[in-house]
Formats: sequence, C-alpha cells, structure tokens
Amino acid sequence: MRRGRDVPALVDAARGGDPRAVARLISLVEDGDPALPEVAAAMAARAGTAQVIGLTGSPGVGKSTTTNELVRALRARGGRVGVLAVDPSSPFTGGAILGDRVRMQDHATDSGVYIRSMSSRGHLGGLAAATPQAVRVLEGAGCDVVLVETVGVGQAEVEVASLADTTLVLLAPGMGDAIQAVKAGILEIADVFVVNKADRDGADATYRDIQGMIALGERAPGDWRPAVLRSVASRGEGVEEILAAIDKHRAWLVEHGELVRRREARAAAEIEAIALATLRSRISSLREGTALSKLAAAVASGELDPHTAARNLLDGLEVQGS
Repeated sequence: MRRGRDVPALVDAARGGDPRAVARLISLVEDGDPALPEVAAAMAARAGTAQVIGLTGSPGVGKSTTTNELVRALRARGGRVGVLAVDPSSPFTGGAILGDRVRMQDHATDSGVYIRSMSSRGHLGGLAAATPQAVRVLEGAGCDVVLVETVGVGQAEVEVASLADTTLVLLAPGMGDAIQAVKAGILEIADVFVVNKADRDGADATYRDIQGMIALGERAPGDWRPAVLRSVASRGEGVEEILAAIDKHRAWLVEHGELVRRREARAAAEIEAIALATLRSRISSLREGTALSKLAAAVASGELDPHTAARNLLDGLEVQGS
C-alpha cells in the first residue's frame, strides 16, 4: 500500500522537525489507517523519552491559556514541545472547532513547537480515542515534553490521569470547583492543583477548600501530596511555580519507581484498547456473514444460552485470526 511504503520517509521527516510529516502521521493514527502498525513500530525506539503532562478542568478555568504559557516557559528551557489539545467534536461532521490552536497562535512560527487540535469524536473521558498513539507520534518525532489538554471535563471524565506522567487539575474561583472536585474524584487524579484566575474574588477560599480536602485524604508515608498553587495565566503569573511543582513531582516519580509503574499501566491500557478494537472489527465482519445471525437465532429460540453462544463466537474469531 502506498501509505505504508511512505511511513519510513514520514518518520524520518518528522524526526527532522517537519510539521507536515508529524501532521500526516497523526492523521494516520486518527483515521485508523492500515499503515498504523508500521507507524507504531517505527516510533517504538523512542518510547518513554518524552515527559507527558496532562491538563484538565472544567470549561472556562483557563486550560488553553495555561497551556500556552507553559509552552513558552518550556521553550525557554530549550526543549521541543508538543501539544495535543482535545476539542469537542461537532455532532454533524465529527470535526473539532480547533479553538485551542487559535488561542496558541503565539507559537505558530516556532519550529520547536507542534500544536495539534484533535476531535474527541464522541469519545468519553475528556480525550480522543487516538490520543495515546498520537502522544507516541510526538514522542517519536523528538518532543521532549508533550502537553495534553483535555476537553472541559465533567464528573467522570478523568481519563487523562492514565495517560500523563503528571496531571494538573485547574480550578477557578466562583465556579463551585471545590465541590465538583469531590463529586468527580478529581482529588484522586490530581498531582498538582492550580487555582487559576487567582486575582478574582473567592480565590483564597477555593485554595483553602482544596488544601482542606487534601488534608482529609489518607496517605502512606512517602506518598505524593498534591501541590496546590495559584496562578493568573493570562498574565503569565505562577507559571514558573507550576513548572517547579511538575519537576518536583517527576523527581518523586523516579525516586519511588512510580514513573515506570505508570508507564507500564499506560502501555497495558493501550494494548488492551488496540486488542478490543481489533476484536470489534472482527465481530463486525461476522455481522456481514451468517455466523453471528445463526448464534443470535439459536439464543432467541432457546437452543443456546448467550454465554455458550459468546464462547462459540470467540472460538470462531480465533479460527478466523489464525
């Protein structure tokens, strides 16, 4: 296949900093292209070389502005930075509005920064289904840090914690975020809390509420205690403190072996997702034939129970895959 034969050239170009090559590779990931296994194999050698930082929080807390300022600060350190900004998808076209890319135009001409808006395409959890493999593309393309900004999340959309080495949860005063954090279980996923828009009324109360909730949490000796910081990202205030907290958390991860554990858990989840997608694809192909319909008819008539039918279906899939 032509795209498959182009993969080595695309990978070489992406490693050389060609943004069009990176864009093409991520598009292959998003589209589930048949060349995807070849892309993954070509990128595997650089696995684990990038620091992955997740940013999440309710809509309107300033995630994109904070991401923009973190990119600025990270570039001042000299590293290459990749950004995956997940946008809500259109219910009609499935596309993203690309608002985050518009808000990060400050870095549009910087060859050391790659920004990609991704459509969630209806995927729950605050990310797109293709986000984990897109992170691998940016890592393989030589990014030292990858920032993953989620869709504005609700009570259960905390998937970013399973993808990132360090997860930042942004809050803002006057939005009921302290209560929302309790409801959403965000207290458990945050490595660093950032009370953004700290120049507004109520910021001190939000800061105290989060500190109080952290104090109530149970921790073993040596466990990480989430940092709670203030920032005004629109003015660049507090960004260096956020980076310092991220650095401190990374040092803790390395010292306690947690970085390896998190990355192995991430890899396990990614393998499982790919295997399940393959399984669904094979089941879909069976729908076009007679095997599944015959089993369904047998269950409906009482000749088979659904568990036996499912085992028979899986046996058929094993034969199909061998």
